[in-house]
Amino acid sequence: MSAIRRMHDDEVIPDAAQVATLIADQHPQWSALPVMPVASSGTDNAMFHLGDDLAVRMPRRPGMEELPAREHRWLRALAPQLPVAIPEPLALGAPGHGYPYPWLVLSWLDGENPRVGALQHPFDLARDLGAFTRAMRAIDTADGPPTGASLAERDARVRRDIEALRDEIDADAVTAVWEQALTLPAETAPTWVHSDVAPGNLLLHDGRLHGVIDFSWCGVGDPAIDLQVAWNLLPDEARSALREASGVDEATWLRARARALAQALVQLPYYKTTNIPLATNARHVIAEVLHEAELSPR
Repeated sequence: MSAIRRMHDDEVIPDAAQVATLIADQHPQWSALPVMPVASSGTDNAMFHLGDDLAVRMPRRPGMEELPAREHRWLRALAPQLPVAIPEPLALGAPGHGYPYPWLVLSWLDGENPRVGALQHPFDLARDLGAFTRAMRAIDTADGPPTGASLAERDARVRRDIEALRDEIDADAVTAVWEQALTLPAETAPTWVHSDVAPGNLLLHDGRLHGVIDFSWCGVGDPAIDLQVAWNLLPDEARSALREASGVDEATWLRARARALAQALVQLPYYKTTNIPLATNARHVIAEVLHEAELSPR
Protein backbone atom coordinates (compact mmCIF):
# COMPACT_ATOMS: atom_id res chain seq x y z
CA MET A 1 0.00 0.00 0.00
CA SER A 2 1.33 3.44 -0.93
CA ALA A 3 1.68 6.21 1.66
CA ILE A 4 0.54 8.73 -0.97
CA ARG A 5 -2.97 10.10 -0.47
CA ARG A 6 -5.62 8.85 -2.88
CA MET A 7 -7.65 11.46 -4.78
CA HIS A 8 -9.27 9.76 -7.78
CA ASP A 9 -11.48 6.70 -8.24
CA ASP A 10 -9.51 5.56 -11.30
CA GLU A 11 -5.97 6.19 -10.09
CA VAL A 12 -3.11 3.73 -9.76
CA ILE A 13 -0.49 4.59 -7.13
CA PRO A 14 2.55 2.34 -6.79
CA ASP A 15 4.18 1.83 -3.43
CA ALA A 16 7.87 2.40 -2.74
CA ALA A 17 8.72 -1.30 -3.14
CA GLN A 18 7.10 -1.36 -6.57
CA VAL A 19 9.02 1.74 -7.65
CA ALA A 20 12.27 0.23 -6.35
CA THR A 21 11.61 -2.92 -8.38
CA LEU A 22 10.97 -0.90 -11.53
CA ILE A 23 14.20 1.04 -10.96
CA ALA A 24 16.21 -2.15 -10.37
CA ASP A 25 14.85 -3.76 -13.54
CA GLN A 26 15.10 -0.80 -15.90
CA HIS A 27 17.72 1.54 -14.46
CA PRO A 28 19.98 -0.62 -12.27
CA GLN A 29 22.56 2.16 -11.92
CA TRP A 30 20.22 3.60 -9.27
CA SER A 31 19.09 0.33 -7.70
CA ALA A 32 21.05 0.91 -4.46
CA LEU A 33 19.28 4.22 -3.76
CA PRO A 34 16.39 4.25 -1.27
CA VAL A 35 12.89 5.06 -2.54
CA MET A 36 10.57 7.14 -0.37
CA PRO A 37 7.10 8.56 -1.19
CA VAL A 38 6.80 12.36 -1.23
CA ALA A 39 3.82 14.16 0.29
CA SER A 40 2.56 16.46 -2.45
CA SER A 41 -0.51 18.45 -3.44
CA GLY A 42 -0.03 17.26 -7.02
CA THR A 43 -3.05 15.57 -8.56
CA ASP A 44 -1.69 14.01 -11.77
CA ASN A 45 1.49 12.29 -10.55
CA ALA A 46 2.73 10.37 -7.54
CA MET A 47 6.19 11.52 -6.48
CA PHE A 48 9.02 9.53 -4.91
CA HIS A 49 12.47 10.46 -3.66
CA LEU A 50 15.20 8.34 -5.22
CA GLY A 51 18.14 8.87 -2.91
CA ASP A 52 18.84 12.49 -2.02
CA ASP A 53 19.21 13.97 -5.49
CA LEU A 54 16.65 12.30 -7.74
CA ALA A 55 12.88 12.12 -8.08
CA VAL A 56 10.57 9.61 -9.74
CA ARG A 57 7.27 10.87 -11.21
CA MET A 58 4.56 8.27 -11.74
CA PRO A 59 1.33 9.25 -13.54
CA ARG A 60 -1.70 8.41 -11.43
CA ARG A 61 -4.52 8.16 -13.96
CA PRO A 62 -5.54 7.12 -17.47
CA GLY A 63 -4.96 9.86 -20.01
CA MET A 64 -1.60 10.84 -18.51
CA GLU A 65 0.45 8.25 -20.41
CA GLU A 66 2.19 10.71 -22.72
CA LEU A 67 3.19 13.20 -20.03
CA PRO A 68 6.53 11.63 -18.97
CA ALA A 69 7.72 11.60 -22.58
CA ARG A 70 6.64 15.24 -22.97
CA GLU A 71 8.74 16.34 -20.01
CA HIS A 72 11.64 14.14 -21.11
CA ARG A 73 11.51 15.67 -24.59
CA TRP A 74 11.21 19.34 -23.63
CA LEU A 75 12.77 20.09 -20.23
CA ARG A 76 16.35 20.18 -21.53
CA ALA A 77 15.32 22.51 -24.36
CA LEU A 78 13.47 24.88 -22.03
CA ALA A 79 16.00 25.01 -19.18
CA PRO A 80 18.67 27.31 -20.68
CA GLN A 81 16.01 29.82 -21.70
CA LEU A 82 14.46 30.24 -18.26
CA PRO A 83 15.59 32.46 -15.35
CA VAL A 84 15.01 29.81 -12.64
CA ALA A 85 15.94 26.18 -12.09
CA ILE A 86 13.78 23.40 -13.50
CA PRO A 87 14.22 19.63 -13.16
CA GLU A 88 16.60 17.79 -15.48
CA PRO A 89 15.05 14.70 -17.09
CA LEU A 90 17.35 11.71 -16.64
CA ALA A 91 15.52 8.58 -17.78
CA LEU A 92 12.17 7.28 -18.96
CA GLY A 93 10.67 4.13 -17.50
CA ALA A 94 8.22 1.66 -18.99
CA PRO A 95 5.16 -0.01 -17.45
CA GLY A 96 5.80 -3.12 -15.43
CA HIS A 97 5.24 -5.07 -12.21
CA GLY A 98 1.57 -4.13 -12.13
CA TYR A 99 2.14 -0.43 -12.82
CA PRO A 100 0.50 0.44 -16.18
CA TYR A 101 2.06 3.75 -17.32
CA PRO A 102 5.38 5.18 -18.49
CA TRP A 103 7.25 7.11 -15.78
CA LEU A 104 10.17 9.49 -15.42
CA VAL A 105 13.32 9.98 -13.35
CA LEU A 106 14.41 13.60 -12.86
CA SER A 107 16.78 15.63 -10.75
CA TRP A 108 15.38 16.70 -7.37
CA LEU A 109 15.11 20.44 -6.71
CA ASP A 110 15.10 21.79 -3.17
CA GLY A 111 12.94 24.69 -2.12
CA GLU A 112 9.90 25.72 -0.13
CA ASN A 113 6.40 25.91 -1.59
CA PRO A 114 4.82 29.34 -1.08
CA ARG A 115 1.72 29.63 1.08
CA VAL A 116 -1.18 31.98 0.44
CA GLY A 117 -1.14 34.77 3.01
CA ALA A 118 2.39 33.98 4.20
CA LEU A 119 4.67 35.33 1.47
CA GLN A 120 7.88 36.99 2.67
CA HIS A 121 8.32 39.21 -0.38
CA PRO A 122 5.09 39.19 -2.39
CA PHE A 123 6.05 42.03 -4.74
CA ASP A 124 9.46 40.52 -5.50
CA LEU A 125 7.87 37.12 -5.99
CA ALA A 126 5.30 38.66 -8.34
CA ARG A 127 8.08 40.16 -10.43
CA ASP A 128 9.96 36.82 -10.40
CA LEU A 129 6.85 35.08 -11.67
CA GLY A 130 6.40 37.74 -14.33
CA ALA A 131 9.97 37.20 -15.52
CA PHE A 132 9.39 33.44 -15.67
CA THR A 133 6.18 33.73 -17.69
CA ARG A 134 7.74 36.32 -20.01
CA ALA A 135 10.70 33.99 -20.61
CA MET A 136 8.34 31.10 -21.39
CA ARG A 137 6.52 33.26 -23.93
CA ALA A 138 9.78 34.17 -25.66
CA ILE A 139 10.69 30.55 -26.48
CA ASP A 140 10.35 29.47 -30.10
CA THR A 141 7.04 27.62 -30.49
CA ALA A 142 8.20 25.46 -33.41
CA ASP A 143 7.17 21.81 -32.86
CA GLY A 144 5.82 22.59 -29.38
CA PRO A 145 2.84 20.42 -28.40
CA PRO A 146 -0.51 22.20 -28.12
CA THR A 147 -1.93 22.58 -24.62
CA GLY A 148 -4.98 24.08 -22.95
CA ALA A 149 -8.60 24.55 -23.99
CA SER A 150 -10.03 27.96 -24.86
CA LEU A 151 -12.57 29.71 -22.65
CA ALA A 152 -15.29 28.91 -25.17
CA GLU A 153 -14.37 25.24 -25.10
CA ARG A 154 -14.67 25.25 -21.32
CA ASP A 155 -18.00 27.08 -21.24
CA ALA A 156 -20.37 24.13 -20.88
CA ARG A 157 -18.30 22.57 -18.09
CA VAL A 158 -18.00 25.87 -16.22
CA ARG A 159 -21.76 26.41 -16.30
CA ARG A 160 -22.37 22.90 -14.96
CA ASP A 161 -19.84 23.53 -12.17
CA ILE A 162 -21.49 26.82 -11.22
CA GLU A 163 -24.90 25.14 -10.93
CA ALA A 164 -23.45 22.30 -8.87
CA LEU A 165 -22.00 24.85 -6.41
CA ARG A 166 -25.03 27.15 -6.29
CA ASP A 167 -25.58 26.46 -2.57
CA GLU A 168 -21.94 27.33 -1.73
CA ILE A 169 -21.05 30.30 -3.93
CA ASP A 170 -22.68 33.41 -5.35
CA ALA A 171 -23.61 31.65 -8.56
CA ASP A 172 -25.10 34.70 -10.26
CA ALA A 173 -22.00 36.81 -9.62
CA VAL A 174 -19.71 34.04 -10.80
CA THR A 175 -21.79 33.58 -13.95
CA ALA A 176 -21.61 37.30 -14.67
CA VAL A 177 -17.80 37.31 -14.40
CA TRP A 178 -17.57 34.23 -16.62
CA GLU A 179 -19.93 35.57 -19.28
CA GLN A 180 -18.01 38.82 -19.37
CA ALA A 181 -14.82 36.86 -19.99
CA LEU A 182 -16.40 35.06 -22.95
CA THR A 183 -16.63 38.41 -24.76
CA LEU A 184 -12.86 38.93 -24.59
CA PRO A 185 -10.72 38.53 -27.71
CA ALA A 186 -9.37 35.00 -28.03
CA GLU A 187 -5.62 34.43 -28.10
CA THR A 188 -4.35 34.64 -31.68
CA ALA A 189 -0.63 34.12 -31.04
CA PRO A 190 -0.12 31.08 -28.78
CA THR A 191 3.13 30.90 -26.82
CA TRP A 192 4.98 28.40 -24.68
CA VAL A 193 3.33 27.96 -21.29
CA HIS A 194 4.08 25.84 -18.24
CA SER A 195 0.33 25.24 -17.79
CA ASP A 196 0.26 24.77 -14.01
CA VAL A 197 1.99 27.73 -12.35
CA ALA A 198 0.52 27.09 -8.90
CA PRO A 199 1.87 27.13 -5.33
CA GLY A 200 2.65 23.41 -5.28
CA ASN A 201 4.87 23.72 -8.36
CA LEU A 202 6.87 26.75 -7.20
CA LEU A 203 10.03 26.51 -5.12
CA LEU A 204 11.27 29.46 -3.10
CA HIS A 205 14.57 30.33 -1.44
CA ASP A 206 14.32 33.19 1.06
CA GLY A 207 10.94 34.17 -0.35
CA ARG A 208 12.13 34.49 -3.95
CA LEU A 209 11.38 32.18 -6.87
CA HIS A 210 14.18 29.64 -7.19
CA GLY A 211 12.64 26.84 -9.22
CA VAL A 212 9.55 25.61 -11.04
CA ILE A 213 8.59 21.94 -11.27
CA ASP A 214 5.96 19.74 -12.94
CA PHE A 215 6.00 20.62 -16.63
CA SER A 216 3.66 17.70 -17.40
CA TRP A 217 1.26 19.82 -19.44
CA CYS A 218 3.76 22.31 -20.86
CA GLY A 219 3.25 23.29 -24.46
CA VAL A 220 2.00 26.00 -26.78
CA GLY A 221 -1.23 27.72 -25.78
CA ASP A 222 -2.85 30.87 -24.44
CA PRO A 223 -0.27 32.84 -22.37
CA ALA A 224 -3.09 33.63 -19.94
CA ILE A 225 -2.82 30.05 -18.65
CA ASP A 226 0.36 30.82 -16.71
CA LEU A 227 -1.01 33.96 -15.08
CA GLN A 228 -3.66 32.23 -12.98
CA VAL A 229 -1.09 32.34 -10.18
CA ALA A 230 -2.08 35.98 -9.66
CA TRP A 231 -5.28 34.77 -7.98
CA ASN A 232 -4.27 31.38 -6.56
CA LEU A 233 -1.23 32.73 -4.72
CA LEU A 234 -0.61 36.48 -4.76
CA PRO A 235 -2.35 39.06 -2.56
CA ASP A 236 -4.39 41.59 -4.49
CA GLU A 237 -1.91 44.41 -3.92
CA ALA A 238 0.91 42.43 -5.63
CA ARG A 239 -1.01 41.39 -8.74
CA SER A 240 -0.21 44.56 -10.63
CA ALA A 241 3.50 43.82 -10.17
CA LEU A 242 3.01 40.46 -11.88
CA ARG A 243 1.01 41.98 -14.69
CA GLU A 244 3.63 44.67 -15.31
CA ALA A 245 6.53 42.22 -15.17
CA SER A 246 4.79 39.75 -17.47
CA GLY A 247 4.07 42.43 -20.07
CA VAL A 248 0.68 41.06 -21.13
CA ASP A 249 -2.22 43.11 -22.45
CA GLU A 250 -5.54 43.62 -20.69
CA ALA A 251 -7.41 40.92 -22.59
CA THR A 252 -4.79 38.32 -21.68
CA TRP A 253 -4.90 39.38 -18.04
CA LEU A 254 -8.69 39.10 -17.88
CA ARG A 255 -8.62 35.72 -19.62
CA ALA A 256 -6.18 34.62 -16.93
CA ARG A 257 -8.64 35.68 -14.24
CA ALA A 258 -11.40 33.72 -15.96
CA ARG A 259 -9.16 30.67 -16.24
CA ALA A 260 -8.34 30.86 -12.54
CA LEU A 261 -12.06 30.99 -11.80
CA ALA A 262 -12.84 28.04 -14.08
CA GLN A 263 -10.14 25.90 -12.51
CA ALA A 264 -11.33 26.74 -9.00
CA LEU A 265 -14.89 25.75 -9.90
CA VAL A 266 -13.60 22.29 -10.84
CA GLN A 267 -11.31 21.89 -7.85
CA LEU A 268 -13.66 22.98 -5.07
CA PRO A 269 -16.20 20.14 -5.27
CA TYR A 270 -13.83 17.50 -6.63
CA TYR A 271 -11.13 17.80 -3.95
CA LYS A 272 -13.33 18.83 -1.02
CA THR A 273 -12.49 15.69 0.99
CA THR A 274 -9.49 14.23 -0.84
CA ASN A 275 -7.23 17.29 -1.11
CA ILE A 276 -8.44 19.83 1.43
CA PRO A 277 -5.63 22.39 0.84
CA LEU A 278 -6.43 22.48 -2.87
CA ALA A 279 -10.16 22.83 -2.24
CA THR A 280 -9.47 25.61 0.28
CA ASN A 281 -7.34 27.41 -2.29
CA ALA A 282 -10.13 27.05 -4.85
CA ARG A 283 -12.58 28.73 -2.49
CA HIS A 284 -10.00 31.50 -1.95
CA VAL A 285 -9.64 32.01 -5.73
CA ILE A 286 -13.39 32.31 -6.24
CA ALA A 287 -13.61 34.92 -3.48
CA GLU A 288 -10.63 36.87 -4.83
CA VAL A 289 -11.97 36.92 -8.38
CA LEU A 290 -15.41 38.10 -7.26
CA HIS A 291 -13.92 40.77 -5.01
CA GLU A 292 -11.70 42.09 -7.81
CA ALA A 293 -14.54 42.05 -10.34
CA GLU A 294 -16.75 44.02 -7.95
CA LEU A 295 -14.04 46.64 -7.47
CA SER A 296 -13.26 46.89 -11.18
CA PRO A 297 -16.48 46.23 -13.10
CA ARG A 298 -16.07 46.19 -16.87
